[in-house]
Amino acid sequence: MTQQDAFITITGATENNLKDVSLRIPKGRLTVFTGVSGSGKSSVVFDTIAVESQRQLNETYSWFVRNRLPKYERPHARALEHLTPVIVVDQRPVGGHSRSTVGTMTDVHSVLRVLYSRHGVPSAGPATAYSFNDPSGMCPGCDGLGRTVRPDWDRILDPDRSLAEGAVRFPPFAPGTWQGQAYTNSEDLDPHKPVRHFTPAERKFLMRGRPGSKVTVQGTGGTWTTDYEGLADRFERLYLKRDLEGMSQKTRDLVRGFLTEGVCPDCGGARLNRAALASLIDGRSIADLSAMQVCDLIPVLRKIDDPVAGPVAAAAVAALERIDRIGLGYLSLDRETSTLSGGEGQRLKTVRHLGSSLSGMTYVFDEPSVGLHPRDVHRLGELLLRLRDKGNTVLVVEHDPDVIALADHVVDMGPGGGAEGGTVVFEGTPPELAASGTLTGRCLGRRTEVKTQVRRPNGELWVKGADRHNLRDVTVCFAAGVLTAVTGVAGSGKSTLVAEFTGAHPDAVVVDQSAIGISGRSTPATYLGVMDTVRKIFARETGAEPGLFSFNSTGACETCGGRGILYTDLAFMDPVTTTCPDCEGRRFGEEVLRLTVGGRSVADVLEMTAGEALDFFDDPGVRRRLRALRDVGLTYLTLGQPLSTLSGGERQRLKLATRLHRDGAVFVLDEPTTGLHMADVDGLLALLDRLVDAGNTVVVVEHNLAVVAHADRVIDLGPGGGRDGGRVLFEGTPAELLNAPGSFTGEHLRRAVG
Repeated sequence: MTQQDAFITITGATENNLKDVSLRIPKGRLTVFTGVSGSGKSSVVFDTIAVESQRQLNETYSWFVRNRLPKYERPHARALEHLTPVIVVDQRPVGGHSRSTVGTMTDVHSVLRVLYSRHGVPSAGPATAYSFNDPSGMCPGCDGLGRTVRPDWDRILDPDRSLAEGAVRFPPFAPGTWQGQAYTNSEDLDPHKPVRHFTPAERKFLMRGRPGSKVTVQGTGGTWTTDYEGLADRFERLYLKRDLEGMSQKTRDLVRGFLTEGVCPDCGGARLNRAALASLIDGRSIADLSAMQVCDLIPVLRKIDDPVAGPVAAAAVAALERIDRIGLGYLSLDRETSTLSGGEGQRLKTVRHLGSSLSGMTYVFDEPSVGLHPRDVHRLGELLLRLRDKGNTVLVVEHDPDVIALADHVVDMGPGGGAEGGTVVFEGTPPELAASGTLTGRCLGRRTEVKTQVRRPNGELWVKGADRHNLRDVTVCFAAGVLTAVTGVAGSGKSTLVAEFTGAHPDAVVVDQSAIGISGRSTPATYLGVMDTVRKIFARETGAEPGLFSFNSTGACETCGGRGILYTDLAFMDPVTTTCPDCEGRRFGEEVLRLTVGGRSVADVLEMTAGEALDFFDDPGVRRRLRALRDVGLTYLTLGQPLSTLSGGERQRLKLATRLHRDGAVFVLDEPTTGLHMADVDGLLALLDRLVDAGNTVVVVEHNLAVVAHADRVIDLGPGGGRDGGRVLFEGTPAELLNAPGSFTGEHLRRAVG
């Protein structure tokens, strides 16, 4: 490799807010990109390097294959040289449906299926016969889901009412609807007779109907006669035999309120049919092994030394050991991926690549420390270094000081976010960064200070006898009127305890880690609800219709449809996006741009930053929402910036801005520092202080030691994860936590303070 080939070279990058950025990133090294939210880190790593690498790699495939792959537009840069194939490990939640488990995600379950097909007694058949996602292996009673969902007829039917009086309480089947008329108009049923008094035959007809029975109904299209369909048959056909995820959120929420869920009586929740469950190795079925914690499963599989099955078991052990080494040994293979925390999912995505023998790759990580307790960050660091030492280039976007300290090379972006960012303010080693004087460097040199003057509680909010998941009959008092941090290692029971707390206090305002909906048409103005008022103000002042001031309605530029850009799909070639030549990217038609308020058009308003808009508007509602952006440090965002261009940290703070200014006495936040730079955490703490000082109770689930040290009260769970957690180790002030025995949080807080 020549000296020139030893670097990934970027020349003149202008993607998003980047300002003609040129960089040489060393190959075969761990490079960490730092900087405040919106400074341009992701624009360099993901939108420039990763996109161009994936785009060029796709060009090596045939036209037939390329037409089925994601299409990437060439990034805005004069040159990108010496790239290697990229593997992206982003922050998107693992999610997954009810058929996705830790075992299927990591492919360990596939290895176990092979093991049982070769070594199980009696054998159920090939490997697919042990799969709950295959008809040959799944339980017929629940189709491999392990639980059954049934209509809750006690909620759907009110037996004390007649059909005409609304005995069917499910709104789509209510009297007056065309579907509800099937029951009130049936000649086989008395619509004025209470359902409780139906004969068994009438009840059976109501629920299941009878072949050949007809009924006449009336709708907007007139009157027609159709086959009678029983109430139970209709509900099951429309809402149980279809995928709820394909319905609107409103419909899903409605239907779920009329369902009851329980463990499948046929398989006992094991998901598999009788033949698969009857096949045993050393007295255990594949479901028994899947229900064990990873750390317990490893020694069980190690004992298998059969000449045929031994190598298969060894392959499973190797994969499980990788999971255990990154601190997830408390997970079981049957754990649904949708229940994993962000940190757990991130580590599982990472561990999948450790078994690969590929080298010469570029691995790109987006804040892999998210959701990790300080105890587990070093394990993440070992993963990153192991990938590097295999001969790969590792690029990490990160805020955590412990991860930054591991870097061979650091690139600090800034100096601010949005229009104030987009430049490289530092390149060098971590020690050089700490002495550089940049905002990141100054933050690295700070020591954590533990709060000594804590607030006095003004009440008590109890959780009593909590025993969900791994909680062990936990009873704990959440002090009212103060800031409480709930801490503990991953899997210790933090989220479960807070869920119990929220259930006991349903009026709490909850801000979780779920992603906000984004598209090219959603903007800070629309997300905050400011745009509705802006349209009304312009309509009132100009005498025009409010819809004229929406780029999603009649005011949109006809050429681009209000997008401001023209997207050209060139079939087999890379797509091309250009600024609309008619509106010049301003989204509105010329007649709309001529209408002004205070000398500004609606497009001018959308081009304002939140700070500028605060000075422009005097409407109390608009100002209140814009102040929320100021409180979370997003005054530099323009009101019309597409949310799809925001960084993860900016989206997190935007969500905070919409939730933390609601009226509520109790606020619950799940890892609010996700995506935040160390300097941004200061602003978050100031915001939380304002909430508490206004008379509210604030509970945060957090690993960030700056937040823990700033709390008035700390509840620490542990000591470990899974069955080793679920106990309250400590309750008290941050200063008292410093001396708490057996607390990993206390141990790391002592290091941060000292």
